[in-house]
Amino acid sequence: MIKPFLTELRAVFKSAIGHSLGVLTLALGAVLILAGLVGSDQVEANRAPTPIAVTLDIAPSTATTDADVYSTVQVSGEQAGYNASWRDMEVRKGDSLSMIFGRAGLDSTDLQSVLDADARSKSLRSIYPGQTVSIKVDSEGRLSEMRYARSPLETRIFTRNGEGFSVAEETRSPEVRKAFRHANLKSSLFEAGQEAGLSGRMILELASVFGGVIDFVLDPRAGDSFSVLYEEQYLDGEKVGEGAIIAAEYVNDGKRFAAYRYTDSNGDQGYFSADGVSMRKAFMLAPLDFTRVSSNFNMRRMHPIMKVIRPHRGVDYSASTGTPVYASGDGKVTASGYSRSNGNYVYIQHDNRYMTRYLHLHKRTVKPGERVKQGQTIGTVGATGLATGPHLHYEFLVDGVHKNPRTALESLPRARTLAGKELASFRAKIAGEQTQLATYTNAWEMAIVSGAE
Repeated sequence: MIKPFLTELRAVFKSAIGHSLGVLTLALGAVLILAGLVGSDQVEANRAPTPIAVTLDIAPSTATTDADVYSTVQVSGEQAGYNASWRDMEVRKGDSLSMIFGRAGLDSTDLQSVLDADARSKSLRSIYPGQTVSIKVDSEGRLSEMRYARSPLETRIFTRNGEGFSVAEETRSPEVRKAFRHANLKSSLFEAGQEAGLSGRMILELASVFGGVIDFVLDPRAGDSFSVLYEEQYLDGEKVGEGAIIAAEYVNDGKRFAAYRYTDSNGDQGYFSADGVSMRKAFMLAPLDFTRVSSNFNMRRMHPIMKVIRPHRGVDYSASTGTPVYASGDGKVTASGYSRSNGNYVYIQHDNRYMTRYLHLHKRTVKPGERVKQGQTIGTVGATGLATGPHLHYEFLVDGVHKNPRTALESLPRARTLAGKELASFRAKIAGEQTQLATYTNAWEMAIVSGAE
């Protein structure tokens, strides 16, 4: 009984392939009725307006392009010849939207209409490998709708509206969970963070939180440790990203520093010590992260090229060419240029008394007169001018006099401190986080000790 039925079914499909999809649907229904597998009541139900999804995965007899295979066609009883398909196009390395449209068989008219939709279309000019562009083509072969997933949380939808396209945004709210990591340093904060399972972005954020009290180039020592309580984002049970640091602690050479996130009554968010003192200082201790220092502050230093004793009024941070260099504090660029000795250089004036200088840069990304914020990239490490290798030469001046940047910051005015009702609100808010951070840290360290035993 089954064998003759399968033979008949194959014959019907073979005959139907060259006909319209409506003929195929009718033939399939007829065969099922003949076989007694589907009752006539079920066939009547299939005549309802609700679309039926039919996926055809038929190997073509000739060579095809990406656009020819794996199309999903929706068919309804009332629209027997209508074809509309969705295709998910993953962005490849070197792709542009024009190339994706080409693979989908769409012409430049549709492309230009999408790009002209509104200001949000500009995001399509900077698509990245791994992102997804979903395309829906109508029965005339024109683009009818496009979905661009900028991230797992945000999708932009372009829908044909006459000869143009309208734009809408679809956002999803992730589930936020708390996560905790702890690590002991063996060589550097970056390596310890990676071993603990932190992303590079989270490690840099951790360094940024403590950047006003710890120089992560000079200060870290083997045996230092850190604990961090932070947010992770989940969609449908899968991790899709990380949020902000909630609370963190760093122990440097036996000295303990703790920071807690807090949003004040004005809506300003920052990180504060348990006493309510802002972790953000007027200047970062180091203008770049996770590099080694090749030459410390020394007023009797032998110049490596000129071979004469010259005061070395700063700190050399040795790093690979292209490493970002940050403005150590808010200020205004007073000079950005090139000289034979300094190579590419940038000078920044901070208020009236303080100036920082950055020499031997590979590239400069700011211009004279431009205002910059602490942590903003102002250039990259290089070896221009009189330099033996790629490094940043960093100088710190107070009232026009060179100071050791390692010690000069200790004399700066005290950072912002919470007081009164704001301090009381802060302490109430962080009480639970202090307990959590201490509990998790103790449990982690006990587990490490138990494992060592």
